[in-house]
Amino acid sequence: MSITPGGCGASAIIFQAPVNEGRMRFLSKLAASVFMTLMALPAFADLPQHVPQDKAFGFQPAATEVARQIQIFHNLWLMPIITAIVVVVTLLMLYIFIRFNRKANPEPMRFSHNSLVEVAWTIIPILILLIIAVPSFRLLYLEDVIPEADLTVKAIGSQWYWDYEYTDPAGDPDKTLSYSSIMLEADEAKAAGKPRLLGVDNPMVVPAGKVVRVIVTATDVLHSFAMPAFGVKIDAVPGRLNETWFKVDEPGIYYGQCSELCGKRHAYMPIEIHVLPQADYDAWFVKTQAEYAASYAPKRAQLASAN
Repeated sequence: MSITPGGCGASAIIFQAPVNEGRMRFLSKLAASVFMTLMALPAFADLPQHVPQDKAFGFQPAATEVARQIQIFHNLWLMPIITAIVVVVTLLMLYIFIRFNRKANPEPMRFSHNSLVEVAWTIIPILILLIIAVPSFRLLYLEDVIPEADLTVKAIGSQWYWDYEYTDPAGDPDKTLSYSSIMLEADEAKAAGKPRLLGVDNPMVVPAGKVVRVIVTATDVLHSFAMPAFGVKIDAVPGRLNETWFKVDEPGIYYGQCSELCGKRHAYMPIEIHVLPQADYDAWFVKTQAEYAASYAPKRAQLASAN
């Protein structure tokens, strides 16, 4: 999910072939490739944080507790189970190929079932699913149950930009703010020091260490609000309100994208979130609210001078 650096999985391919010099050379090359890959993994630790990296794999560094739990579930539960299944099935297939081929068994065996095998391949998958279910239900509960929010932001998806609306939990009309967030062109992003196709003109800004509830909807077609570092991905559906939440303790700039195919410029609908210390956030909110209020204030008509 990614989506930048996180856990990694390994897979093995086993080829059945006669033991000969060619096979030994192949295995030597394979072992050398695996060794070099494992030796290169620590280099990913030096990559910049919060920005997707070219040719990287795994998850982005987790910025929220939800993202951390997602990565733990993936790395410590799913990947070991999946790896074990792949290894066992591969070994069984190799055993069948060797033990029950035409040369080894010119006379085919004649039986229709095996009770022990049938019971085993029924019970074992059930146990595997139960093992996966326990941590997955805990994770779903963590994602679904939203704590009492310190801030509510409404994210509205449109082709191909986002609108953000801030509302005060107490209903104070003086603490509201709304604006649009549009992707910067390549030259604008470069001048602003932002990554290409991810930087925007007006990012979402939230305070660090606070529970932020995000209400998500859309005006035209399906969109999806996705922030990999937060462990957040939720559909934006026209005429419907979905909600999610996050709490980021580390100030910084985080990037995501619309993750639902929404038209020809789907790839140009990024999400940029600035997480600021509370004092900086308060100053930003007051300043931005005043700027937008001034820009939208009705202007008085000016009469031409009689002179």
